[in-house]
Amino acid sequence: MNIAIITLTEEGLRIAQRIGAGFDPPPPTYMFKKKAVGNDYFTECKMPTHITPFSEPLQQLINRIFGQFDGIVFIMAMGIVVRVIARNIRDKYTDPAVVVVDDMGRFVISVLSGHEGGANLLAHRIAAILHTDAVITTGSEAKKDIIIGIGCKKGVSSEAVKQSILNALQRVNLMPGRIRLLSTIEIKSEEPGLLQAAGELGIPLRIVSSKEIAACAKEHSKSTFVKEKIGVWGVCEPAALLSGRKTQLLLKKQKYPGVTIAIARENFTW
Repeated sequence: MNIAIITLTEEGLRIAQRIGAGFDPPPPTYMFKKKAVGNDYFTECKMPTHITPFSEPLQQLINRIFGQFDGIVFIMAMGIVVRVIARNIRDKYTDPAVVVVDDMGRFVISVLSGHEGGANLLAHRIAAILHTDAVITTGSEAKKDIIIGIGCKKGVSSEAVKQSILNALQRVNLMPGRIRLLSTIEIKSEEPGLLQAAGELGIPLRIVSSKEIAACAKEHSKSTFVKEKIGVWGVCEPAALLSGRKTQLLLKKQKYPGVTIAIARENFTW
């Protein structure tokens, strides 16, 4: 996806650079330094890595680039974003994906063209880079309640990951359409086979930190081998449990060639 990033603050710039590092090539980033000239605000031309220098009002920039990118990531208040994109919105089939991130990188919100335009997947991708949460409000996504926790060996193939997921789903009579997220530990966040599998399945990959897994209070299987290798007692079960709301394991750790799988359901009620 061809995206641009726009930010207003130094804090936002640091978040923009973290996001940009997760894309190849890094997307262009526009930074506004507020400097009043009449009733407009212009940038002070400044060039950190991958920052595009320019001097034009924010609204004028949005008018110019709105149709040039598949997605636009705003690191600023959502109120500002709503106002500057409003006059450019046409329909969900042609508008770019619009995602908003707060200055501290705590939340990643899919705002416009969530399903058709890819903003939901873009929000999840950015959330994975920032190790935080994506906020998705699309109705069809709200019906998905299954999270697949995954552990894997280095160099695992995408086919091995996909086959393991499908086999595990069959064990509990679930269809792939119920899956909301795949989830894994941060040290596997750049594993090519896992990333490829997630992309081919069209399912977002959530990244959980080692600290979160180490502090997981929910009961899960423990492996001395895993503890010695990566410093936590398990991956797939806690990753699945920690990546949703009110989760409960439907399928405990299953071992496949190079892959472990666990399945959790959100908003679980007995």
